[in-house]
Amino acid sequence: MSGRVVTSLTNPTVKAVRALHQRKEREETGLFVAEGLKIVTEAVELGQAPTILMYGKEADGHPLLRQAIAATLKAKGEVIEVTQDILAKVSRRDNPQAVVGVFRQVFQPLAKVDPKSATCWVGLHRVRDPGNLGTIVRTADAAGCGGVILVGECCDPYSVEAVRATMGSIFAVPIIKATEAEFAAWRKSWPGSVVGTLLTATSDHLSAPYRKPNLVLMGNEQQGLTPDLAALCDVNVKIPMRGRADSLNLSVATGIMIYAATA
Repeated sequence: MSGRVVTSLTNPTVKAVRALHQRKEREETGLFVAEGLKIVTEAVELGQAPTILMYGKEADGHPLLRQAIAATLKAKGEVIEVTQDILAKVSRRDNPQAVVGVFRQVFQPLAKVDPKSATCWVGLHRVRDPGNLGTIVRTADAAGCGGVILVGECCDPYSVEAVRATMGSIFAVPIIKATEAEFAAWRKSWPGSVVGTLLTATSDHLSAPYRKPNLVLMGNEQQGLTPDLAALCDVNVKIPMRGRADSLNLSVATGIMIYAATA
């Protein structure tokens, strides 16, 4: 394999990668960490090579790792073989993945979104849980959505927890950021339906008058859609609760809405 061997936790590259667990560091560098050979391979296949590629000795010789190393070196990235201890510290896990990649964050400008390029898009307002956000990105990928628009102050889609939950879809689904004001102004030109969920809605999520392309707009885990965001929707719907539970996890509810909007 190409690349040097690093065994010290005080190595500058190792320290820089460990620091990417902090949101401030990710925002300042524009970088993030993705763990696992499968995710790194998906990134490479989608044309996104790592800027730093770390791997443990147990991964040495794997053909997919060879491809990832070649792509990293071609992109002038850094390749290093590291110890199990370093992998554990970098990932903050007792049983870390044998491959860790550092990548550049990619945010698509709101103005460049082409609504008609997909039948469904997802908007999330002030989502707080990175696991929910990552799962929604993965679901949006599975359903063929055009992208995920983060409205207002949301958790970081490039946190380690969110990236893990995407299972590699972070590289396949466009991520867009917008303030509430930017989103409200941009929404006026949306050519299809903007659909929100409200407990007080009278329309069922399956029988609502969807008009593609649909933009599914979801509120955060605690409050749901705010009145201001609900007012931006062409139609608000509800998902019926037929058992004792009176609500659904945000990522589950969003998944139900995505598939209703793409039916």
